[in-house]
Amino acid sequence: MVEVETPNGQTFAIDDPGLIKHLRTKIHPKHELTLVRSDKAMTDCRPISIFAIQTVRKLGEETGLTLDKRRFRANVYLDLSSAKGFAEDGFVGKSLRIGPKVVVRVLQRDGRCMMITLDPETAEKTPAILKTVAKAHEGMAGIYGAVLFEGVIRKGDQVELIG
Repeated sequence: MVEVETPNGQTFAIDDPGLIKHLRTKIHPKHELTLVRSDKAMTDCRPISIFAIQTVRKLGEETGLTLDKRRFRANVYLDLSSAKGFAEDGFVGKSLRIGPKVVVRVLQRDGRCMMITLDPETAEKTPAILKTVAKAHEGMAGIYGAVLFEGVIRKGDQVELIG
């Protein structure tokens, strides 16, 4: 059984109707929330995708657009405040500790597809984003990893490169 822990520490079974009720209390009434279950994977080719906020900004500068990070569908967004865009590329072959317990082995750079051209609010296509990633960054943006030691991670957890 899959369980979901909310930011306030409550835990719900994924099929508990109380989970949807709890989550709906925090969203605008015009939005609809549903949980989708599929026997097919709805993820990318690796368990964890990681993307630096600075990479979003760099791509925005390169395209002349203001980009929403959600466009890149990462599981984890890093704020590498002392680094420039695409610094996460240097983590390939190394491990990251996220928070007190989680360790992720960074396996490869993330080859991007047309999904990043879609605005997460409007679904409007902006092909220039994928073109820029293809020409300036070998079609790669972000990184993929595998979880070595599992645990709960939270917004603001420290991230440490551990080799």
